[in-house]
Amino acid sequence: MQITIKFFARLRETVGTNSLERVFNEGTTVGQLIEALQGEFPALNQPLARTIISVNREFSDLQTLLKAGDEVAFFPPVSGGGDDKFAITYDPISLDAIAAKVIKPETGAVAVFGGVVRNHSAGKAVEHLEYEAYEAMAVEKMAQVAAEARAQWPEIVDMAIVQRVGRLEIGENAVIIAVSSAHRGDGCFEACRFAIERLKQIVPVWKKEMSPDGAVWIEGDYLPNQR
Repeated sequence: MQITIKFFARLRETVGTNSLERVFNEGTTVGQLIEALQGEFPALNQPLARTIISVNREFSDLQTLLKAGDEVAFFPPVSGGGDDKFAITYDPISLDAIAAKVIKPETGAVAVFGGVVRNHSAGKAVEHLEYEAYEAMAVEKMAQVAAEARAQWPEIVDMAIVQRVGRLEIGENAVIIAVSSAHRGDGCFEACRFAIERLKQIVPVWKKEMSPDGAVWIEGDYLPNQR
């Protein structure tokens, strides 16, 4: 059976490609696929210690049985098609434009969060950032973030999450989240904060900081229970 294997961020750099096609026997598990990959790419042994695995854009574990045509992706914990309220884009994004997506006739309040590229990080200078995403899965997980927010704050009117990828300069918007509600006390502030924190856990987007000292991938700490 043929399996598509995708790599992102530091895993892509380790392997030297973003996608592979490999043939395995029926009954192969994710764990066995990893063993085969480590035999083919010995440099993967260490990086896989802190790696998230998905099968067909759902978080997975080593015991998952693979089927013909499956897409398996490997990516680090995140740093930070479909409805355009949940989107990945290479184009500049504006606070006003994203806020406008969530304004309805019943809207009386809009809370907006903008993540902006700054010129320093952890005590060192930053020249620019490069963002990368597992785009199809990222959009699905953005919708999941919105659904989780609505479960906690059911009076939310609407929500939009848009992430920019590619090269971003100092001062540019990297991610914008907008939440609307009828009244300011109906959860729009709380849902907006929840959404950016949850996005940094489960939406597969990574950034590389480019500084005078070199480049480094920035990763988070959230690892789904997959082992």
